[in-house]
Amino acid sequence: MIDRRTFAFGTAGLGLSLAAPAVAQGAYPTRPVRMVVGFAAGGPTDIVARQLAQYMAEHLGQSIVIENRGGANSNIAAQEIATSAPDGYNLFYNTSAIAISPALYPRLNYDVKSFVPIGLTATVPMVLEVHPQMPVNNVKEFMDYVKANADKLSYASTGNGSITHLGSALLLGRIGAKVTHVPYRGSAPALVDLAGGRVHFMTDTINSSLPFIRDGRLKPLAVTSAKRLDALPNIPTLTELGLQDLEIGAWQGIVGPAGTPRDVVQKVNGAMMKALQNPEFLSRLADQQTTPLGSTPEAYGQYILAELARWDKVVKDNGITMG
Repeated sequence: MIDRRTFAFGTAGLGLSLAAPAVAQGAYPTRPVRMVVGFAAGGPTDIVARQLAQYMAEHLGQSIVIENRGGANSNIAAQEIATSAPDGYNLFYNTSAIAISPALYPRLNYDVKSFVPIGLTATVPMVLEVHPQMPVNNVKEFMDYVKANADKLSYASTGNGSITHLGSALLLGRIGAKVTHVPYRGSAPALVDLAGGRVHFMTDTINSSLPFIRDGRLKPLAVTSAKRLDALPNIPTLTELGLQDLEIGAWQGIVGPAGTPRDVVQKVNGAMMKALQNPEFLSRLADQQTTPLGSTPEAYGQYILAELARWDKVVKDNGITMG
């Protein structure tokens, strides 16, 4: 678990950043704003970030330029923003990796105190899926089968330390089984091997998996969202099956460098919230199986800290290391 003193200090740090007096010079923004994405252009996160930036720009009165800094599970992008000027012109469109990386990479050059939270934007629900020939048709049968055959099974992920890796590890911890993990470089190769029977199951984002499920190449057993998904209305949630605290999603949000003025934070948050109420944007998110969220900066700060504690425990309980 995260040391309680560190956790408490992190909370205070976020609070101090938000409570800082407004020191922005003149009207904001007076020039284009840079928003860094920690993944390659054209990927699911990048697509949402670019669409959100378009609608936010309408309310800010300036364009938001997306800059892709892929690599190291978005740590390169995080470091870029952590050391950027806290003037509101440098933003980080982060993912759940911001709460996972500190446990995986002990030598990071930044931590939670390097950022000021701006807002939670969206989440992509995940689905527990198996190869169609795996002799299970519901989660109870899956759990019993995994417990009895753990040494013969393997599960796929989109990479070591990814949310798809840790999501399955969290579920396996509940089952009490150790299963061989097979990491891939992204969803596409992992899903192809799962559909081909070279691995047995996976917890993946719904937007990547849905085409395989609709074609009958994969069998969904449960979704990890708070409620059932419109795309899979007959598939139950893990929560309704009695598996509490297993709500998992590939969530996204916006942070800035620590010290960004409070009035700027509030203005960016306001533009974000207005964008998340735009019917056209909401329709585009729905097409990508992405659930809009939205939050205050304070609520997002508390959410990040809770996720830090959660995934720190999963990483340590499973002995996952990245160096």
